[in-house]
Amino acid sequence: MDYGMIGKIEKAKRYAQQKDRFSVKKFEVEVGGENNPHHVTYNEGQWSCDCEFFQSRGRCSHTMALEIILEGMVVTKQEDL
Repeated sequence: MDYGMIGKIEKAKRYAQQKDRFSVKKFEVEVGGENNPHHVTYNEGQWSCDCEFFQSRGRCSHTMALEIILEGMVVTKQEDL
């Protein structure tokens, strides 16, 4: 491995430890639920999940788990207020 790549790997490790450098704007992910996989999206502060609980409550275990994983990297509408 060349020295340039070694330097980039070290920089990536530093960046990964500084979550405040990152601001997630949108993404989609499949979350493996206990019964079925669920499709979750995030777009500019808006969460969406195809599970029945989310459809009736606007939040669910799938979106909340992602909020925990991405803490400090995503902004929810509740935080905007």
